[in-house]
Amino acid sequence: MRFPTGGKVRERDALNRCDSDTDSKVWMEEDVFYYAPWVYYPSGVFLRGNNMQELWNKLIENLAFVAVCALITAVLVAAAKLAERFLPTNRQVSSARRISIIAICSALAAVLHMLDFPLLFLAPEFYKLDFSELPVMLCGFYLGPSAAVICEALKIILKLLFKSTSTAFVGDFANFAVGCSLVLPAAIIYHIKKSKAGAILGLGLGTLVLTVFGSLFNAVYLLPKFSQLFGLPLDTIIAMGSAINGQITGISTFVLLAVAPLNLIKGFTISLLTMLLYKRVARPLFGIHQ
Repeated sequence: MRFPTGGKVRERDALNRCDSDTDSKVWMEEDVFYYAPWVYYPSGVFLRGNNMQELWNKLIENLAFVAVCALITAVLVAAAKLAERFLPTNRQVSSARRISIIAICSALAAVLHMLDFPLLFLAPEFYKLDFSELPVMLCGFYLGPSAAVICEALKIILKLLFKSTSTAFVGDFANFAVGCSLVLPAAIIYHIKKSKAGAILGLGLGTLVLTVFGSLFNAVYLLPKFSQLFGLPLDTIIAMGSAINGQITGISTFVLLAVAPLNLIKGFTISLLTMLLYKRVARPLFGIHQ
C-alpha cells in the first residue's frame, strides 16, 4: 500500500497478506519448493524437495554415475589427442574456423538427435535411433578425432538444453560414449589413409566397434545403471524386450537380440550416408577444395 505522501509500506519477502473484511491482517508464509530437473527420485519422478538438503542428498547418490561419465569422457578425449600425435598429417585451419565448423556440426547433430525415433519391432521404446552421428562424422573426417569427440559432447549438451532428458541422463551418456565408439575409429583410420578405401575401412571398423562396445557397455553398465536411476526394475526391462521378441529371456539375450541389431543398423546407416555426402558437402560446409 502507499501513503498519500508517496511512501510505501515494505512487506516481508515470501509472505502473502490476507485482508479480511475486518481491519486485521493475517500474514501467511508459503511453502517453498526447489525444483531440480536434473536429479531423479529412484521412482523416476523429478525431485521436488522442501529444502536444499534433499537436493544435496540426491546429488551425492549420483556421484558415482557422474564420476564414471567424467572418467570415460576424459579417456575418449585423451585417446583422440594421443591418436592425433601419431597421424601423418593434421589439417591446418585457424582457431576461429575450427570453432565455427565444430559449432555448426554440433548444432546440426543436436537437431538430428532431437528427431530420434524408436524401432518398436526391435527394441523397447526408450531405445531410439537417430542420425546425429552424421554431422559428427563429417566433422571428424575434416578436422580429426579430437574435434569429433568435442562435437559429440556439444551435441549432447545442446540436446539437454532444449529437450532435457527422459532416461535419467543414462541414455544421453550412452549416446555420447557409444557415438564416440563409432566416429573415433573411423576418423583415425581415415586420417591415416585419406582415400575412399581408407574411409570404407574406417567406417567399417567404427561400425564393428560400435556394435561390440555398445552391446557390452549396455549389458555391463548402462542397463543396470538405468534401472537404478530411473527406478525401473531389470526384470521389467527384460519383459519389455520379451514382449517384442520371445527369445529374449535375460540381459545377454536382450543385448544380443535388441541392442546389437540397433547399433548395427545405426552404424551401417551413418557409414552409408557419410560415403554419399562427405565429398558433396565438403565444399559448401568446409570449403575443402578452396
